[in-house]
Amino acid sequence: MNEMHQAYLNLGSNIQPEVNLVQAIQLLREYGEIKKISSAWESKSVGTEGPNYLNSCLLFMSPFVPVTLKEKIIRPIEAKLGRARSKNKYTPRTIDIDIILFDEKPYNYRFWNYAFVIVPLAEIHPTYRNPFTKQDITQTAAQIRKDVWIEIRPEVLSSIG
Repeated sequence: MNEMHQAYLNLGSNIQPEVNLVQAIQLLREYGEIKKISSAWESKSVGTEGPNYLNSCLLFMSPFVPVTLKEKIIRPIEAKLGRARSKNKYTPRTIDIDIILFDEKPYNYRFWNYAFVIVPLAEIHPTYRNPFTKQDITQTAAQIRKDVWIEIRPEVLSSIG
C-alpha cells in the first residue's frame, strides 16, 4: 500500500469562479480524499487589473509526491476546466491549483506573502506555524488582512459537503 501524503492546495479562479471552484473540488474528489475545505475568499487580482479572484484552500490526501501530483492530478484538472497557460502569469484563469504545503512543509515560498493563500490556509490549519515568523498562521493572516482587502464568501462553497 502506498504511503498517503498531505497536500494543502490553494484553488483560485477569476473566470466563473463560483462554478469553477466547485467543479475543481468535485474533480479532486475523484483522485483522492479531501479532509478539509476552507470557505471561498474574494480578493483583488494580483499583478494586473482584472476580475476579482475567489480562492479556497483544502487538505488533499494523495499517494503521490508533488511532481506526480501536479502531472497526474492538478494539470489534468486545470486543463479539463479550460485553464489556458500563457507567458503572462497574471492573466485571468478558470482555475489555478497550487501546492502550498506538502507533508507539513512549505512547497513554494513565494506564496507566503499573499492574503489569498494565507487567509484560507489559516482557516483550515490554524495551528500551523509560519515558516518565516514562527508565529501561528492565524496571526500572520490577521496581520495581512489589515493591509489587503479580502472578504469571506461562505455562500460559494456552502453546497460542498
